[in-house]
Amino acid sequence: MMPNKAIENSKELEFAIFCIENVAAALGVNAEQVYEAFAEKSDILNGYIVPEYEILHTQSRDYIVNDLIDIMKERGVDI
Repeated sequence: MMPNKAIENSKELEFAIFCIENVAAALGVNAEQVYEAFAEKSDILNGYIVPEYEILHTQSRDYIVNDLIDIMKERGVDI
């Protein structure tokens, strides 16, 4: 598991918002529910999305969304 890393700049913040909004759209839920799942019910936001920003942000939207949904399933995170 990756060490937790806080958002440090506007690019990471924008990417985190992009991830949350696109996963919400894919799952048909609101972004607040996805934020809660990523930041409060799990460490997906600061333990995966932010530390892996440099690699993840180069991928396609579909790849990122599917990857994050897979991680939610692996970690048992429900919305």
